[in-house]
Amino acid sequence: MCSELAWHGIEVVLSVGAVVSIYSANAYESYDLDFIHTGIAKKTDPVMTALGFAREGRHWRHLDHRYLVEFPPGPVEVGGEIVTEFATRTTSTGVLRLLAPTECAMDRLAAYFHFNDPQGLEQAVQVATRNEVDLASIARWARRQGASAKHREFETRVASGRRRGRG
Repeated sequence: MCSELAWHGIEVVLSVGAVVSIYSANAYESYDLDFIHTGIAKKTDPVMTALGFAREGRHWRHLDHRYLVEFPPGPVEVGGEIVTEFATRTTSTGVLRLLAPTECAMDRLAAYFHFNDPQGLEQAVQVATRNEVDLASIARWARRQGASAKHREFETRVASGRRRGRG
């Protein structure tokens, strides 16, 4: 789908829960695919309809899949800071652009830091123990978020998970 959208000049990046699913080897499973526009937002309706999706409110659904697709407005942000560099994955249907593991962990930590969401912490730990993440960048970002104390819980959980060989 990303490649088809890109062919039509629609640049998007996969974010939030679906990226956690990818980086956590489905320890957390999401059926909501959030694609955020990274360029000039163009009309996705004709492309999505041509791909067999039907609009249901703000979501798109395909009869052959259980996933819901949504196009939240950009820019791509993590804790109020704009993200401009993304990871890519080559799939059988093309190239998928997605948040990199570090930014994925930060995105989930933002939910923990700002909304006391324990699932956000758990998801960030899952991502960080299974992937190479820049822990120093995450620590600097956490300080800018005013969340150093909560960040220490994340660091402790990641260190423990890595010692146990989780991932």
